[in-house]
Amino acid sequence: MQSAEAKLSRNSLLLSLKRYSMAVHNMEQTVLIPSLLREVPSDDVLEQDAAFEDAKDLYDCYLMLRAIRTTVDSGLVSPHGDAKVKGQAALHKSLEPLLDADPEALFQFHLKGLFKIMGHLTKSSQNLTAKYMDIIGISN
Repeated sequence: MQSAEAKLSRNSLLLSLKRYSMAVHNMEQTVLIPSLLREVPSDDVLEQDAAFEDAKDLYDCYLMLRAIRTTVDSGLVSPHGDAKVKGQAALHKSLEPLLDADPEALFQFHLKGLFKIMGHLTKSSQNLTAKYMDIIGISN
């Protein structure tokens, strides 16, 4: 009998989400003292990207990666009460002309973006785990 992961296509969205979830789970299992990540600059591990603008140090990145994983795993997305709602509303307003586009093309555009960000977040989780191991003196 094949595993659930083997049944998924290499380019499957579910597999991409599962890889991210597993990378964060591994990060959580490895990072036993998250406070060691405080005041460690995030730019030496994570690519500077809009997703990490708010992260001041690796501790903030750790918390963000965990929060995103919780959302991915639970599917709970709160449209209200989020501090970033204003920015999201402005972005939605600027993208309104795209909503009239071909639905299939729009779907493909968003799907490519989702794959890209999930790959980036997975790599960031792995890099943060490796950096933590360096901090505590364990080499890979």
